[in-house]
Formats: sequence, C-alpha cells, structure tokens
Amino acid sequence: MKGKVAPRDEHINLRAVTPMALQLRQTSAMDPTHALREDPALPPSWYAASVPPRAPLPALDGDLHVDVAILGAGYTGLSAALELASRGLRVVVLEACRVGWGASGRNGGQALVGYGCEVDVLERQVGREDARALFEYSRQGVQLLRDRIDRYRIDCHWVSGHANVPISARQERALQADMERLSTHYRYPVQWWDRATLRAQLDSPRYRAAVFDPLSGHLHPLAYAQGLADAAIAAGVVIHEQTPVLSLQRAPQPALRTATGTVHARHVLLAGNAWLEGIAPELERHVMPVGTYVGATPVLGAERARALIRNNMAVSDTGLVLDYFRLSHDHRLLFGGGASYSSRPPAGLSAVMQRRLWQVFPQLQGLPLDYLWGGYVDITPSRAPHWGRLTPDIYFAQGFSGHGVASANLAGQVIAEAIAGQAGRLDVFERLPHRPFPGGRLLRTPLLVATMALVKLRDLIW
Repeated sequence: MKGKVAPRDEHINLRAVTPMALQLRQTSAMDPTHALREDPALPPSWYAASVPPRAPLPALDGDLHVDVAILGAGYTGLSAALELASRGLRVVVLEACRVGWGASGRNGGQALVGYGCEVDVLERQVGREDARALFEYSRQGVQLLRDRIDRYRIDCHWVSGHANVPISARQERALQADMERLSTHYRYPVQWWDRATLRAQLDSPRYRAAVFDPLSGHLHPLAYAQGLADAAIAAGVVIHEQTPVLSLQRAPQPALRTATGTVHARHVLLAGNAWLEGIAPELERHVMPVGTYVGATPVLGAERARALIRNNMAVSDTGLVLDYFRLSHDHRLLFGGGASYSSRPPAGLSAVMQRRLWQVFPQLQGLPLDYLWGGYVDITPSRAPHWGRLTPDIYFAQGFSGHGVASANLAGQVIAEAIAGQAGRLDVFERLPHRPFPGGRLLRTPLLVATMALVKLRDLIW
C-alpha cells in the first residue's frame, strides 16, 4: 500500500514461477529508506522489507505419523496448529514456500469484524438466529487476534479503528441501512459519521460519510504471521517450509504426500485457500482466485502522514472493487485496490494504482508508489466463508473473500475445536449453503467479470 517518474511494471506469470506468486516491485532511487532489508525468500513488498530476514525452516525429509497434518502456513493453518498443540496434539504444518508467503503476508492488513458478505446475506441463507451466531463468532475472531498479539507479544503494530466510506448516494443509503441493522439486531457499537465528521479525521474529498467501527483495526500482516508461527513452534508444532503437497490421501487414513515424504495423520486440515492446486478439486470449484494489489508510498513523515488520516484508522470504500488504505508504522500510506482474474497483473498497473491513490488524496498528486505488490484472495459466489469437512477426518477453510485477517484466525480455532470434539461452531458454518461458480473452469472467470462490470456500471450511474 503506498517523484516524478513511475517505474515500469514487472509482469510475472504466476504458474511459471511458483505455485502461488503474484508479485511486483517498484522502487524510488530517491528514497533513503531502501536500506530496509528484504528477505529474498519472500515476494518483494514493503512488508518483506520491513521485517528482519528469518532462517528457513527445514523441508520434510521422510515419513511421519502425527495427530494432525496441516497444508499451509498462513493464518488458518498456523491458528489451528497453535490451538491444537496447546491441547496436547502432535501437529505438522507443510508449507510450499515460506511462512506467510501467500495472502497472509501480503494483504492490506485490515482486521475486520464481519465477513465478505453483509449480515443480510447470512440471514437469507441460515436465518437470523444463526446469522447472529456467525456475526458474534466474527467478533470473537477479532478479539482472538488481539489476545494472541498480547499473549505472545507479537510486534505487528496493531491499531484500532476502521471506517467504511461510501462514494455514491446509493452506497450511502445502503451503508446506513447496514449500520442500522447491526446496531438494532446485532447490538454492534458502530458509529455514523456525516461528511463533516469524517473530514475531521480523513482528509479526502471523495467520500460522503462513514460507518466507524472502533473494534476492528489494522496490523502488519507478515509480522503477525511470523509471530503466530513462532508461538506455534514454541507450543510444539513442527513446520516444514519449501515442502509442496502433491496429493491428498483420503482413506483408509488421511495423509499428505510430498516429493520428500508423507505425513500420515488422524486428521488433515486443508488451509491452502486459493492455492490447493488440484489437491481437492471439489473445493476449488467453490472459490475464485482474484488478484488484488497494494502499494506503499515513500516515507511521508509523521506530520504529513497523520494529516491524511488523523486518527490512524484503516479505511475501505464500499464499492465492489474497492479501495482500502491505512498508514504504516514508518509513516507511509499503504493503498490497496484493483482486481485481476488472470495469472497476470493488469496492463499499466502502476499508473492505474497511482491514479486511484491521487483520486482519493489529490494533495499527493505526483507522488509515486515506492513498492507495489499483489496476491490472491479467494472469493465465494455469495462472499460467505466456506468452512467444513470433506470427510469426517479431513477439514478445510476457504472463501474468506477479502476478510481473512481476523476470520482466518477464527477458522483455525473453530476447526481445531472440531478436531478436539467440540464442533458446535463449525456446525453453524457448515449450514451456510455453497454452490460452485457457474460455468465450470472455463466460464467461471468471464461470467464473474461480466457480473462485476455490470455492478461497477450501476455504481457509476447511481
């Protein structure tokens, strides 16, 4: 998230590089902060540049027999591993690249109460009683994240406060209706800010009003993922990096097979999200990988940065392809947005992101992006989370739809509870109906693109 000359885009074919790489980097030779050291094993980003390099964890070498085998060392897998190890279970996590290499180490850093869909979607799917339970779980997810930060002393720069901001009159009406529903039926303490109240905190002319949420917030996502991994290792979890899973054995005993060994387990958790890569095709049909991008400006200095967002909150607009932004602890503006439905970033991405940034903050006109990177979120057709069981012994969590910082932590805990014999919360999530994307592998992307284009047109008209 976020000079005069914009550096060129670097277009990279994801599948030709690694199983899950969507990365761009641009730098400004004028910025002395490039003394920051990047970990060469991580995709280039301001996040990777602003944490100390870590020694790699050893790859798997040989066969193992454990209680739980987990695919993926992102928030979901690490959260479940920590919870299970704390209950005395033997846990092994297999990571294709490095801890936090995927979305957990690249996202916008906004940790929000709620899910990718609004509560009215949940109500239509499972009724108000279950919708209330699901919403309460999401509140618990944010609290879980904050408790872990405190308990394990994870230095990830947590800041409380988040604002949803509408651009159009239609968005404003819809946001106000959502706020009233949350306040009345869910007893959630959000605040309505009119334009003047918002401008006192956010120096942008673009937005009409805001719903301010004091319980949500933002953090350094890679630092949090690495801190969570450290906590899991201290609890007894074994993490093997650079160990891609090649196949899932489902019966008679579940196992994860790699090129260098097989992990046999009583239970398996698939926490690869958008990157299962054929491990479980029936799950992949229910999610769509969508590329999104984050840029970081050069260091603005404390005074200039806080003039943009005086209370240091995170901000997201309410469009379908939304802009989201916040300040970093070293006083940059981190600015995210855009969408891509292919394995390549859009043409002219740097220029597009800079224009979007300058539209929100005209006072930054001409300021280049110092870093620019991307990654995939996995969305479901309804934007509701897709968590559950493939078999009685194989669990999964996916479909975070851009809300994974808090909810992926929650997913790991919920699934760990189910493995330990307490499946009450997971049962509620499993009641959410999930249909695959229409059109199969060949047509789901163009159909989604067409749908989103119509929604964007509606936003422009109304």
